[in-house]
Amino acid sequence: MANAVGNPGANPRLPTDMISSVGWNSGNGPMTDEDRRAAEQHRAARERQKQVLNLQRESILSQRVSNPGRRAALEAALAQVEAQIQALG
Repeated sequence: MANAVGNPGANPRLPTDMISSVGWNSGNGPMTDEDRRAAEQHRAARERQKQVLNLQRESILSQRVSNPGRRAALEAALAQVEAQIQALG
């Protein structure tokens, strides 16, 4: 148990979201300001990408077409955008 005190990742009772919220880097000790800034930039970039994909999805859904070829292309594009959104979480 002495190891669990020095390494918060080693404590199975401490949830990982709790570890990150108190500023611990995955097993490497306290997060530096640079680590926090990089993590926030990464989170913000993912959020922006998700917003772009959602706008693309809405644009695809708003199009009304009667041409079967165009409709198939839109359905394929929609499937691709939705897969990317799901991959981002």
